[in-house]
Amino acid sequence: MSARIASLLVFLGVFTALVAGGHYYLWARLLRDPAWPGPWARLGAVGFWGMALAMPLYFLASRALPRALTTSWAWVMYLWMGLAFLLLVGVGAGDLLRWAAQHLPGGEDPSRRLFVARVVAAVVGGGSGLAAAVGVRTALQRLAVLPVTIPVEGLPAALAGLKIVQLTDIHVGPTIGRAFIAEMVRRTNALEPDLVAITGDLVDGPVEELRAHVEPLRDLRARYGVYFVTGNHEYYSGADAWIAELRRLGVRVLRNERVTVGEPGALLDIAGVDDWSAGRFGRGHGPDLPRALEGRDPSRPVVLLAHQPKAALEAAEHGVSLVLSGHTHGGQLWPWTLLVGLDQPFVKGLHRHKGTHVYVSQGTGYWGPPMRLGTFAEITRLVLEVA
Repeated sequence: MSARIASLLVFLGVFTALVAGGHYYLWARLLRDPAWPGPWARLGAVGFWGMALAMPLYFLASRALPRALTTSWAWVMYLWMGLAFLLLVGVGAGDLLRWAAQHLPGGEDPSRRLFVARVVAAVVGGGSGLAAAVGVRTALQRLAVLPVTIPVEGLPAALAGLKIVQLTDIHVGPTIGRAFIAEMVRRTNALEPDLVAITGDLVDGPVEELRAHVEPLRDLRARYGVYFVTGNHEYYSGADAWIAELRRLGVRVLRNERVTVGEPGALLDIAGVDDWSAGRFGRGHGPDLPRALEGRDPSRPVVLLAHQPKAALEAAEHGVSLVLSGHTHGGQLWPWTLLVGLDQPFVKGLHRHKGTHVYVSQGTGYWGPPMRLGTFAEITRLVLEVA
């Protein structure tokens, strides 16, 4: 048995165990404990365990079958994944209320405990369903163009007003395809950017499967070009093949390197590094900021493209003027937004760290569940001004 197959089996085993455990917890709190009358509990149990079985089966099918045959299944699975996450959060909060109710006078009375279990289950189920509906509507609505103005020290006056359109975390894959990319390209071109920066996590799948869906990127137009840096999901999807494909589409991939844009006497450096996690994938991948900045004119401002915001900490030590990142999705789905800050120093929006500006986009697409709660997808229109 190859190491790849062994690791896949281990992952599938862990994934199935987590899915089964989560669904058992939901079934116990939403159906068993409330002891709903009539056939509802039985029907609900069939639904819960049917979805629990369908999730690992989809995982296997999506790797064995063409995308066209699993798209509908993917929508069902990812919608359920998002709803199940919200249900788990609600059930966890409900358990705290149940525990508190049991410690009140009369809390051990069986009829009272049943009443509390039914109230909590009804509120959690209804509230999670409503939150999921709002999340789907937010994720699938028309992309917002978010204008951001950033003062850059040392920016030549002739480059004042330079427009960078940032696209990031698009996640072309099971539920995002060619139509989304074509509309994104159309709206980006309408902004008449001087430069387009794609800061990673463009895809979730191999080139052979998604080539046609990213093809519209060929039509992106910008005065100083279109640039890309890898995100962690490129490495799950075959980074070398995707780098070659993007170059074929006319996108300049920056791998720990730098280019200079502008006009004679009014120049700006654009640097890009591999994703923070790329080193563990080998084959010469991994971030190397000193290499990207080697030999640059320190009097010239530099904009760094780096998928993960944590790259900004090192960038500030090297005098980088502006860092453009993504990766966090702004948290995408509350209350996950509260946890992202444990891994990344900046979660969304514009920040300043030791003289370096850092902008973290909430992402142009979404990952997994087609839901956004407390966040929104963005095409970011950054305008550089003289500080």
